[in-house]
Amino acid sequence: MNDHTVKSYDDELSHLTSIIARMGGMAEAQLSSAVQALATRDDELAQRVIAGDARVDELDQEIQSFAVRLLALRQPMAQDLRLIVGALGISGEIERIGDYAANLAKRTLVLNHLPASAPVAGVVRLAELVCTLLKDVLDAYLERDIEKATRVWNRDEEVDALYNAVFQTLIEQMTEDSGTITAATHLLFIAKNIERIGDHATNIAEALHYQIVGTQPAGKRPKGNTVGAPQ
Repeated sequence: MNDHTVKSYDDELSHLTSIIARMGGMAEAQLSSAVQALATRDDELAQRVIAGDARVDELDQEIQSFAVRLLALRQPMAQDLRLIVGALGISGEIERIGDYAANLAKRTLVLNHLPASAPVAGVVRLAELVCTLLKDVLDAYLERDIEKATRVWNRDEEVDALYNAVFQTLIEQMTEDSGTITAATHLLFIAKNIERIGDHATNIAEALHYQIVGTQPAGKRPKGNTVGAPQ
């Protein structure tokens, strides 16, 4: 390829990375806002999160189309091929995170119209941990930092342990006070959504590892056994 073609191709790969970064930042903001809406019983903020999911979906479609175009026109090899295929996977993971954030906001709207009977503090702590992992893995993607991505991958078990504790607390609350069953059930769904976002953050870490070195992280993913919960 001549110099012009090489620069054009490099610009296209950089553009793909920038769209992923923009989409990731949007999903991160969606999750943070959804958690804030839950903690503060803010209907207006929850509604904004729900409305914002459409933009995350639009960026996912833009990434899918652009990546497929690159695959067809550039016929990339080796690391470039991994970068593009990995971007397709990462985009899908981020899109699911956006969906879960919107689901969280929808259940928050329901909770806000129920008495504040079931404890939300544990769910918020779980969400704050997952927000941290999501931020770290998106930073790792931008920085091409495999060590930071691996640290996120290794913390999936921590998310599972905290989720289990939250689950048990909510079950105990429902057992002790039947008046909290409806609110606690919604919180169980929310906690499961947050735990799944943690899984998607870990999936991004794995995809980034593959992008950079061409292999999955060594060893079995650290994963706790989560207790029964709604999916």
